[in-house]
Amino acid sequence: MHFDRKDLYDDQLRNMYRSLLLPRLIEEKMLLLLRQGKVSKWFSGIGQEAISVGATLALQPDEWIMPLHRNLGVFTSRGLPLGKLFLQWQGNSEGYSKGRERSFHFGSSEHFICGMISHLGPQLTVACGTALARLLNNKPGVSLAFTGEGGTSEGDFHEALNLASVWDLPVIFIIENNGYALSSPVSEQYRCESLVDRAKGYGMEGVRIDGNNLLEVFDTVKGVREYCINNQRPYLIECMTFRIRGHEEASGVKYVPPELIESWKENDPVSNYETFLSSAGIFSREDMTAVKIELKEWIDGEINDCLDRPSQFGNAAEEIRDVYASAMNYETEQTRDFDDPDPNPAVKAESDADTAEPVVPAGSGSGEPSSVTKHAMTTMRFVDAISQAIDQSMEKHPSLVLMGQDIAGYGGAFKVTEGLLQKYGKKRVRNTPLCESAVIGTAMGLSLEGRKSMVEMQFADFVTAGFNQIVNNLAKLHYRWGKAADVVIRMPAGAGVGAGPFHSQSNEAWFVHTPGLKVVYPSNPHDAKGLLNAAFSDPNPVLFFEHKALYRSVSGEVNPSYYQVEIGKAALVKEGNEMSIITYGMGVHWALDYIKSNSRIDIEILDLRTLLPLDYEAIRETVAKTGKVLILHEDCLTGGVGAELSAWIGEFCFQLLDAPVMRCASLDTPVPFNSELEKQFLASSRLHEAIDSLSGY
Repeated sequence: MHFDRKDLYDDQLRNMYRSLLLPRLIEEKMLLLLRQGKVSKWFSGIGQEAISVGATLALQPDEWIMPLHRNLGVFTSRGLPLGKLFLQWQGNSEGYSKGRERSFHFGSSEHFICGMISHLGPQLTVACGTALARLLNNKPGVSLAFTGEGGTSEGDFHEALNLASVWDLPVIFIIENNGYALSSPVSEQYRCESLVDRAKGYGMEGVRIDGNNLLEVFDTVKGVREYCINNQRPYLIECMTFRIRGHEEASGVKYVPPELIESWKENDPVSNYETFLSSAGIFSREDMTAVKIELKEWIDGEINDCLDRPSQFGNAAEEIRDVYASAMNYETEQTRDFDDPDPNPAVKAESDADTAEPVVPAGSGSGEPSSVTKHAMTTMRFVDAISQAIDQSMEKHPSLVLMGQDIAGYGGAFKVTEGLLQKYGKKRVRNTPLCESAVIGTAMGLSLEGRKSMVEMQFADFVTAGFNQIVNNLAKLHYRWGKAADVVIRMPAGAGVGAGPFHSQSNEAWFVHTPGLKVVYPSNPHDAKGLLNAAFSDPNPVLFFEHKALYRSVSGEVNPSYYQVEIGKAALVKEGNEMSIITYGMGVHWALDYIKSNSRIDIEILDLRTLLPLDYEAIRETVAKTGKVLILHEDCLTGGVGAELSAWIGEFCFQLLDAPVMRCASLDTPVPFNSELEKQFLASSRLHEAIDSLSGY
């Protein structure tokens, strides 16, 4: 193995040796503790240390790295305290994730390391977001993401490379090609000769190097970093390497031919670097032995201090509290650089009735402005209220970036963002390729750098292509390692427009089951604007559902000034005494239409407005008042929001009921295209019957 020191000083080469040796010695200690039952699981990177260490040393400390299982060298080279790392590996409450995550599934904003999820591919797209943020912030630098050769088969790999190339993002993608994805050899993973050849397909440069040569990795990444910054382009590096241990220790290495392991041991990155240092007279064998002894003693000391440290886990209330970032407390230095000097307009509005940025009180009726907003109303369509909210939030939050298919010059499929490109420019209003997962991952990366973002799904149905990013990455981010995912995803949803099975779904129930998300579904222009403004101010991921059929068919009074409607609060649309209809979105209008032509029953209508979190207080109040409850929604019956509501009411409000809780929902079929079939499908076709049934009970 040839080592080219180039212009590196002897002291630098010796310090690089310490950096390379440290993760090896830590791993050897971990394998011993694993056999003793003092750590539960370990993914070994023995044999691959040169990649993690060399790449990390080649970057600046404030450049984001997205590591995976076998990148201990990233954490040690960034200086994370070993004691706290060990507590993390033990699942101790004092670890980086309070015992909520395993091994390297955590991040550290202080060290610019983004925690991985087990799905591997999403890390690559998050790097696009942090790189984009640096560009928008005029902050030269790169982001670096690791993947394995197996991970290159995932869709996120291709989406990330394509997006980085199309948007000219300074991202370094590193493939650690160790020959096996768990037990599957490369012959079962891909057919191209070299994975780096894929770079050409995405219009970027790439290089294949010896990943076991520390100096080659360091020099390559250092040079690639300069290239990415100077040319504002991404780059792909394929590092050829091998892991001496199994995928994780329990799996072993029986699937690897023994002679292959022996041949690769000859390419061990640590022993070969030691030979180079010794033969070049840079570091004697005796001095290297002394370094090993010193590091081993330090490792033992750090770990022994933590070995039997007890955990003090929080109670259930603390666990639930940490699912969401607090709007009161969450604010980053980056956010203050961009946003209004007052980081909490909601608090300000509640304390000052004359504010220009009011928050509508919780008791306000759906479509009815509060007392602080009645002075300057205008009639506005549902679609225009949403557009105005985006516009005003773009002004209020200079960090806010809009992303989506055709949202720039074209204005989006429903023209919601029309005119915003001309007002805010292409840096903040960005057309995307057809890559929902990559765009949502990019949104998360922007959030890591303190920027807000909005992703428009062309249709809510298409969100399935980005489902993993939402439910596993965005939703769990704050709970796992305390970082907020400041992302709004707009979801044009609903039937009644003859669009068929793939453009008409009401798929809100998919996400209501996921802790960490907020799910909003307004029914009128006033609430749509106020709730969307609130969503942009909320540091948590918000899925904002907009019924397509309401865009241009419903109008109402809206305050043209900036205001917010509190997320998580229902609205009483109409008071009544005989029956409660609990609903949201289009269901509100179905209920109102029924009442217009049927006055024989005194019906109360509660508009939930927010589906996660639910306003249980308002639900209990309407149940107590009427004793009869009909839950109405457009989504299919089985497993819909109505199922959760009826279960909760039955469990906690049973003594208040005069009849069983009933549900009126759409058929358990896909949404049909034919207009007559669609009418039959929708819950509205059975509303009259459902009300009669409940009324007569």
